[in-house]
Amino acid sequence: MMAWLHAVPQPPEGSSRAKAGKRNTVSRLDQMKAKGVRPQMPPNPMPGIIARFIEIGITGAGGMGPRPLTWLEIEAWSRGTAVELSPWEFRLIRHLSIAYLGELGKAESENHPAPWRGVVTARDAAAETQSLRAVLG
Repeated sequence: MMAWLHAVPQPPEGSSRAKAGKRNTVSRLDQMKAKGVRPQMPPNPMPGIIARFIEIGITGAGGMGPRPLTWLEIEAWSRGTAVELSPWEFRLIRHLSIAYLGELGKAESENHPAPWRGVVTARDAAAETQSLRAVLG
């Protein structure tokens, strides 16, 4: 879900907006914030692991863009913070980084659905209705 929110969605290739060079520069999360919509997140059964994953950095920096965290980066964080990770935690954090990047790539399509959907609140519905009225009149 984090990758979907962090992605900057683009119009489909070949569409009139894509041909016109209209590229989006704002992430879904920032678009939602501007509309006053607070994204719902799925249940988090492992908050400690997710907190560590975010603290380590989610991804590493590569020459052509983000890349998965390396084993060395995870191990260096563990050593530097004196937080001992078990082998399954190492593997899970590495897997989460790979999965994040996979979803981030897919989520660059503005038509890619969210990987999780919560209950639509009255506030969310009102914000969406307002957006539609602004477009449709």
